[in-house]
Amino acid sequence: MSKPSTRLLTAGLLALPLALSIAYAQTAAPAASPAVAKVSLIDRPQPDINSLPDDEYGRLARYGHELTTRTFAHIGPEVKDKKMRYAGNNLACTSCHEENASKPYAMPWVGVTATFPQYRGREDDLSTVEERVNGCMQRSMAGKPLPLDSKEMKAYVTYIHFLSTGIPVGAKVEGSATFPSKPPNRRADLAAGEKIYNEQCASCHGDDGLGKRVGKKGDAQGYIFPPVWGPDSFNDGAGMNRLIMAMRFIKHNMPMGTNHKNPTLTDDQAFDVAGYIVSKPRPHKANLDKDFPARWNKPIDSAFPPYVDGASADQHKYGPFPPLADKARAVAAARAAAKQREAEKQAAPASN
Repeated sequence: MSKPSTRLLTAGLLALPLALSIAYAQTAAPAASPAVAKVSLIDRPQPDINSLPDDEYGRLARYGHELTTRTFAHIGPEVKDKKMRYAGNNLACTSCHEENASKPYAMPWVGVTATFPQYRGREDDLSTVEERVNGCMQRSMAGKPLPLDSKEMKAYVTYIHFLSTGIPVGAKVEGSATFPSKPPNRRADLAAGEKIYNEQCASCHGDDGLGKRVGKKGDAQGYIFPPVWGPDSFNDGAGMNRLIMAMRFIKHNMPMGTNHKNPTLTDDQAFDVAGYIVSKPRPHKANLDKDFPARWNKPIDSAFPPYVDGASADQHKYGPFPPLADKARAVAAARAAAKQREAEKQAAPASN
């Protein structure tokens, strides 16, 4: 179900549900804005890191590429220099951000420089590229944040900038994030998911979900096929621990060789196997209750409290999700209407 050292159901560059993003844009964006450029990553040639000259920018971008593809060997928990142990697991960034973080609908970094800073519901604030990198470090990599002035942070930002070359600021990027799939209106069938996992995934990620190492524990060489649960996987605060996100990633990137044009699994199969995977134990992210402080824009598949819609923890984790989506859209619409009424009220005196 995976490509050597490049695939895993880890968290990546995450987005709010579409309805909530639209609602935020309606209430927070300027009344008028310039036309938005559109760029497609579909069939777009991948940037060649070797094309860069041997100057300061080229060297830092190449180090960023190395950090991205061999994270475990430079800042993983088994590197010799304990001060460099920022990642808490032995994954690579490309365990999820496939093809050197450039594959369409595998949460690519191409265009990220052009779309940040951006509002993120997890913080209810504008976030920078650096903050987004550290979000992954603390969740997908189950570790700790990189110092903002570190060579490693600068290398990540430079590599992302290199991948984003030619994409104008504010562009709408086709192929970003994950390809949409509508979850079925039912609870995930974990028994069916286990069967699919055994048939489609276990040959790479192992019957126990713990992956297959390049060498042995302690060698800082990572995995041939990385774990999808267990102590060396992403933690429960990662985006890939959300069932809908995991379903979309699996459907359009798994097993090996899959892309959004030729999925192997059906929506139902991807939904069930994602449910089975997120049901498994993994490291815990502290202070999850502080995520999504606005609450109303918390993704419906974020399976940790507090819950403000009256649904159960089980429904937020395994579905059915369409009823929760309907509630979220209603809340978003009500907020947008209230904002509009307030704007009209404030504008009324000026027109008299």
